[in-house]
Amino acid sequence: MADPAGSGVLVLDREQTRAAAPPDAVLAAVRTALIAVGRGDVSAPPRVAAHSAHGLLGAMPGYVPRLGLSAKLVSVFGAGGADGHGAHRGIVAHFDAETGRPLAVMDAEAITAVRTAATATAAMLALARQDAARFAVIGTGTQARAQIGFIASMESAELVVGARDPGRAERLAAELSRGSATSIEAAVKTADVVFCCTSSRQPVVRRSWLADGAHLSSVGGSDGPEFDAETLRASSLFVEWPGAVTEAPPAGAWELQDTDPADAGLIGDVLDGRHPGRRSATELTLFKSTGHAALDVAAASVAYRQAREHGLGIKVNL
Repeated sequence: MADPAGSGVLVLDREQTRAAAPPDAVLAAVRTALIAVGRGDVSAPPRVAAHSAHGLLGAMPGYVPRLGLSAKLVSVFGAGGADGHGAHRGIVAHFDAETGRPLAVMDAEAITAVRTAATATAAMLALARQDAARFAVIGTGTQARAQIGFIASMESAELVVGARDPGRAERLAAELSRGSATSIEAAVKTADVVFCCTSSRQPVVRRSWLADGAHLSSVGGSDGPEFDAETLRASSLFVEWPGAVTEAPPAGAWELQDTDPADAGLIGDVLDGRHPGRRSATELTLFKSTGHAALDVAAASVAYRQAREHGLGIKVNL
């Protein structure tokens, strides 16, 4: 749809981008995008990246019908922050899908965090047991915080934060006034649902820790695997797009490089009712997220609409 707002590009800083991307609206848009991916309606090439000595700069353009046209430039640098966590920094540009005119530029870290947490939440709602009540978030960085934000909106959800440094987990839980904290192993062993949100290069979740019938969501691991091979072998696997299996990192997943593509179901097909998803209460389900441009389009479309409605950002001529 052509933009009626006139000339100029809307620029949103980090806090404005966060304010313009309410979780419930992003969750709805992400569901639309995932279903579109499953139906083959999305135009989005595999992510490409330029590598420096310390990290990478990735490019992710995408078009999703009903949501729009966007592109993300994001740098992924390990242990770049003061807290030792990896960092995802960059910009998302949102365009008029009819004219190609740039409409908005916004913070990529905020967009990535909310769309990734929304995607993991959509997958969890589709795949976890209906009686799931105890949720473990593994990690203490930006992505873990975003995921906790989604869990906090769920009634009667019991949260535990797990980390390699239990003290860091305790500080996060205390800061957010939400849940308890413990080691990764203890958190996983008692959880119905596990959200793994780390920058680890080695597995931090093991099959022997996961209870039968649990659901595992892995959204980190840009530089290596977050879960062990035994977890993959024991699980029913779901992904955002076929390239999670068929493409090499950074487009595809480290954990899935030797996986038969036929063994990976699309989460969009589950949301669309074309795949049954979980088949039993004891089944171990696994959602591996690599990120996809369609999800950035979803979050950017929400942020642009909300920013215009609420007067956020500034207009500049580019």
